[in-house]
Amino acid sequence: MDKVIVEPPRDWKEARRLRAWELVQEGWKQKDVAEALGVTKGAVSQWVSKAREGGRPALRHRKPPGGPSKLSDQQRGQLPELLSRGPAAFGFSGEVWTRRRIAQVIESEFSVSYDPSQVGRILKGCGFSQQKPTLRAAQRDEDAIRDWRDRRFPELKKALAEGRTILWADESGFYLLPALLRTWAPVAQTPVIRRKLSYDHLSAISAISMTGDLYLAVQDHSYKSPDVIGFLEKLLAEIPGKLLVIWDGAPIHRSRAVKEYLGQGAVQRLQLEQLPGYAPELNPDEGVWRYLKRVELKNLVCADLEQLRREFWAAAERLLAKPDVLRSCIREVGYV
Repeated sequence: MDKVIVEPPRDWKEARRLRAWELVQEGWKQKDVAEALGVTKGAVSQWVSKAREGGRPALRHRKPPGGPSKLSDQQRGQLPELLSRGPAAFGFSGEVWTRRRIAQVIESEFSVSYDPSQVGRILKGCGFSQQKPTLRAAQRDEDAIRDWRDRRFPELKKALAEGRTILWADESGFYLLPALLRTWAPVAQTPVIRRKLSYDHLSAISAISMTGDLYLAVQDHSYKSPDVIGFLEKLLAEIPGKLLVIWDGAPIHRSRAVKEYLGQGAVQRLQLEQLPGYAPELNPDEGVWRYLKRVELKNLVCADLEQLRREFWAAAERLLAKPDVLRSCIREVGYV
């Protein structure tokens, strides 16, 4: 019998594709192959499909001798449309594009190989930039959100002409365990800040008016309906005239206790309005929390709740002394 000479792989990528096909032929499941080789199941699926059509040669380096070494202008023009289809269209899980994934798409679609480190330059030339995505809940009702902006809020805004104060309210938590820390340290020597792991926190509630007036309260335990009612009473005591309080649909905002409170006479001065679900960007009070946490209390590490409480109120006082920042929370949402 003649000896069959098998050409060795040209590079590690080709070797990985061939090994994936060998494992599938041995009876491995594609998801197990993907885990073993450190690739996505979608990539393995693509390789298997090619091998079933063209055998092992289909998994060899696809760049033909003398072929293009880089994308043509026409191919660069096609790349944004390809990427607009999303990673799932190319067998990747999730909705995030990485340079490695895009390099695989370029190789698959145009038979041109790029190291992932080169892909960023190509993307910049196509008008792309690396960005932090905005997370949006899949349960959002975009039509309801659009209706709120275009129809409902303009109707509610008429309350200003009637002398009613419009307030946006929300709750937030401030934890002993910080969400983000940055400090200077020697290269390759990660600093260690020793603090007892604790999820103890302060719960805060606030309301901001259309003119940037801010009302705050804080306590050691999570807010429940009686606490929310207490805050509404505080607003009624401090602000003359009628109030329109706009907040999200949290259970504590629409509880039986709150409804009974309104039925006891508070409704004569107080109107409550619920925002569309999963749309925090409609509430300017979110900007208040964001500023406190990312600016005034950035990198804060407290030993206990008492220190956290002192730091919170000191930060709140600094924010109250910045009316332009408070008014910008309203402007950023587009209500003025």
